[in-house]
Amino acid sequence: MTPVFLAILCLGMASSSPAPDPVSDAEWQKWKLKHGKTYSLEEEGQRRAVWEENMKKIILHNGENGLGKHGFTMEMNAFGDMTGEEFRKLMIEIPIPTVKKGKSVQKRMSIDVPKFINWKKKGYVVTPVRRQGRCNSCWAFSVIGAIEGQMFRKTGQLIPLSVQNLVDCSRPQGNRGCFIGNTHLALQYVKENGGLESEATYPYEGKEGSCRYNPDDSTASITGIEFVPNNEDALMNAVATIGPISVAIDARHESFLFYKRGIYYEPNCNSSVVTHSMLLVGYGFIGEESDGKKYWLVKNSMGTRWGDRGYMKIAKDQGNHCGIATYALYPRV
Repeated sequence: MTPVFLAILCLGMASSSPAPDPVSDAEWQKWKLKHGKTYSLEEEGQRRAVWEENMKKIILHNGENGLGKHGFTMEMNAFGDMTGEEFRKLMIEIPIPTVKKGKSVQKRMSIDVPKFINWKKKGYVVTPVRRQGRCNSCWAFSVIGAIEGQMFRKTGQLIPLSVQNLVDCSRPQGNRGCFIGNTHLALQYVKENGGLESEATYPYEGKEGSCRYNPDDSTASITGIEFVPNNEDALMNAVATIGPISVAIDARHESFLFYKRGIYYEPNCNSSVVTHSMLLVGYGFIGEESDGKKYWLVKNSMGTRWGDRGYMKIAKDQGNHCGIATYALYPRV
């Protein structure tokens, strides 16, 4: 397998400026208090203008019957003071080369996979949603989730693993901490290092520091890395038979930033461009399977106040929507 360098920049922050709407004063103050936002006098006007513009877009989307017309609703969240342009600048577009088909996944291809899988409901396989904060460490959270699931399959224990260990220590493999990262290189680090600490011994700080890995505190290890073939059938088989899978999608859109619930479908998504890593934990459908309302269930790393308590449903079997199957992989343990 030729290593594929996919750099992932996760999420970020904001600018813009007309006169504030006095009608929204109370909502603005309430939002700032809820998310702990404070600004200088000059910055307050700019951020509020951005927030009001985002609020209008959210109201318009939901007013057009979000779940009916669009299939999903949007909601104001902690990213409300960020412009779409600022958000996109924190992402980078990297073409994804064709990845050789992983033999292990191909061997396990099965016609008899269940119609629904939700590893989240089997709470002993998926740890609680965490928040990456201002550090672009989505790649590390995605990889940690995949290792946690495989370690549970091997040991019967679900132990939250250290994202910070990856952020601080995988620079020799090519990652750059809170700036940019790659899921394959993160797994390569764990394999070459011979171990990974737990969250308990190496807690998340949301910033890059010096590597403090202690082999005496190693809690998990992997023996190899497998790519899932770039198609939704293989991805469905993988998540059903293997467990949670590390994936990446094109998340450059405001609709993603303010997603709340429902099946996410963004017409401007590009299946060849992925910018944000998440953890695929299941799939299913709403209503009749034949009506096209199929979805992938993914766990994000933006906290429980984003999306549906930190989770998102993405349109399934819609031409690899947003690149959900473009860059999927998991560890062997």
